[in-house]
Amino acid sequence: MSLTPADHDRPELRKAIEEMVESGFTGVTMRVHDEQGEWVGGAGVRKLGETAEPPTDGHVRIGSNTKTFTATVVLQLVAEGAVGLDAPVADHLPGFGLDPGITVRMLLQHTSGVFNFTGEYYDDGTFAPGIPATTAGREWVDNRFRTYRPEELVRLALSKPARFEPGTDWSYSNTNYVLARLLIEKVTGRSLAEEMQRLILGPLGLTGTVVPDTDPEIPEPHTHAYYRYEDAGRQETVDVTRQNPSWISTGGDMISTTQDLHTFISALMGGKLLPAPLLAEMCEPHPQAGYGLGVFVQDAGENGGTVITHNGGMAGHAALMYSTPDGSRTLTAALNYVDDAALSMAEAFQKATQRLVKEVFGGGAAGAAQ
Repeated sequence: MSLTPADHDRPELRKAIEEMVESGFTGVTMRVHDEQGEWVGGAGVRKLGETAEPPTDGHVRIGSNTKTFTATVVLQLVAEGAVGLDAPVADHLPGFGLDPGITVRMLLQHTSGVFNFTGEYYDDGTFAPGIPATTAGREWVDNRFRTYRPEELVRLALSKPARFEPGTDWSYSNTNYVLARLLIEKVTGRSLAEEMQRLILGPLGLTGTVVPDTDPEIPEPHTHAYYRYEDAGRQETVDVTRQNPSWISTGGDMISTTQDLHTFISALMGGKLLPAPLLAEMCEPHPQAGYGLGVFVQDAGENGGTVITHNGGMAGHAALMYSTPDGSRTLTAALNYVDDAALSMAEAFQKATQRLVKEVFGGGAAGAAQ
């Protein structure tokens, strides 16, 4: 188990990540910044069958934490006057036949009603599948290097019935953030990666953070991600660390490190990336789901106050990102595990995040996995 020199001061954190590995995670690295300083620890292994621990600041696919980065870029463009937060998206993206009632704000807050291209779970328990890449099991493994263009994902989603009239309800949809990517690229004339570099990665010096588009590689050092499926009655476990993330696009394709996630969320909450009025809008939660504009706003429980968060999982990799509203206390973590169609690690993930939030932020439970 790897630890900072001050690890003796934080036995509760060490115990928490050890218990995460005991619950089934292959490896965990965690970084905490608070009034006691910085604490970094790790447990488990970086690769199945080997004994090397996860790298202290290894790269990880951060899943839906990508949404927080993307929402920040959109809000920065709002601050620059390039787009209006309550402007109709169809004004900028006329080629999709979008409902004219869908605004930029609705994309960021998941209130557009647009079908989720990775599949929709309905209240009656039925499931409507999305793109073939998200079909569970061997089909996903066999297709993990296929390229999807963002327009393709959006058109598939828009070929399905909307979940509700724009602005009348809340439903988490990766399609919203692929539309946000296309919006960014349309209003700036530059790629999302270029705008991300200009507005966030460059100014904050986030050299470990990548917008991969279709690139299947992940920079070294990194842990390994796995996917398990059943084939002809046998359990097969495949290393899926390398994959073309265009199947999820801006819904969850970015790569980062626990250090970069800390730097980003503390700068964002500390007012270094957005004007105060826009940051306040970002952190104003929807009453139904506690979701602001690219972030969850959650109660950390008794005496814990509020935390701003967005976790993410990405086929055997996951990342946690939590902060106090002023950015003074953060928790970031990178996880690797064996994923599967049944989402077998979901309960362990939920319990682990609740435990960590309680330890770091002072009590209670938070941390829905998205």
